[in-house]
Amino acid sequence: MECTSEPDKESEKSLDEVCQKMDKLSELNGDSPVKLVTKKKKKHKKKTGKCTNGDDSTLMKENETGDTSVNCRENMSSAVKTSNKKSKSENSGVIRQTDPPSIPVCQLYPKGDYPVGQIINYEPGTDCRTAINRTTSEECKARDNAHIEIYQQFREGAEVHRQTRNYIKKWIRPGIRLIDMCEELERTSRALILERGLNAGLAFPTGCSINHCAAHYTPNGGDNTVLNYDDVCKIDFGVHVNGRIIDCAFTLHFNPKFDTLVEAVKDATNTGIKAAGIDVRLCDVGAAIQETMESYEVELDGNTYQVKPIRNLNGHSLGPYQIHAGKTVPIVRGGEQTRMEVCPLIICVILTLFRFQNKMLA
Repeated sequence: MECTSEPDKESEKSLDEVCQKMDKLSELNGDSPVKLVTKKKKKHKKKTGKCTNGDDSTLMKENETGDTSVNCRENMSSAVKTSNKKSKSENSGVIRQTDPPSIPVCQLYPKGDYPVGQIINYEPGTDCRTAINRTTSEECKARDNAHIEIYQQFREGAEVHRQTRNYIKKWIRPGIRLIDMCEELERTSRALILERGLNAGLAFPTGCSINHCAAHYTPNGGDNTVLNYDDVCKIDFGVHVNGRIIDCAFTLHFNPKFDTLVEAVKDATNTGIKAAGIDVRLCDVGAAIQETMESYEVELDGNTYQVKPIRNLNGHSLGPYQIHAGKTVPIVRGGEQTRMEVCPLIICVILTLFRFQNKMLA
């Protein structure tokens, strides 16, 4: 027979509520529910004749509940420590880019594992060779591994360019001055590349060519030219890491009537990239670009025009700390028969094919 007073029942009830709350907390943390045993409140009781037979059993139960209460506290403390460790492990070492972007890309990827862009397989040549040996040959694999550090420098610059480009596209709006646009773009590029002298920084002044101006226009101080809703602007900027230059451009427009024109240029750009490769003749790259571009028509103000490339504008190769490094890439057929060579910078030949891209109707 047990002697249980009213205060003991109330304490048991309150401890049961605590146990239920701890079970819910453990389930949220993904742990197994913590089993807690209620502790009876110790109280000196006077021995009476009515409870004589149950005194021994009552004392034993009080000792048992005293031991289990210690386990209860230990389980509670261990559950709290586990949840704290999980929250710390989830948040430790994770750095996310701010908006607007301000954290250098090298800090976002401290191990140097920068994102790898799209990899395109070689197109079959005129003799039906697929250049599969360039990806399966042990010699070619060893040569690529020897250049991995150079590739990572290019990828760092490419990621800086991508983040800057995505931000500035959302930031630019009609009515903004070109000089303000260039200053904001260059400020963001310097922050993300962590500008440090000759080791990393801007590759050249930002170009923002409007409408009939094909390329290489940069506003000077005091230039109050404004970007309007009906303008088509070619924004050309670059960054470098240890002289490994990323030179790339994009076209910005607000009026949807230019959508087809921009789509034609994008398609021609992708065609040129797919056609390029080691031992490919530059004139063949230009022919593929022209064929794709001229397959588009655009309607402007009730008139229909065929999209045409600009004959006297070309892409170019890049070298360490050198923006124009010798070879030029035409965007029309009938150009030079010079072949592209094996070089760590071969990918950069294509990146600037269409800095001049959108005023093909001028």
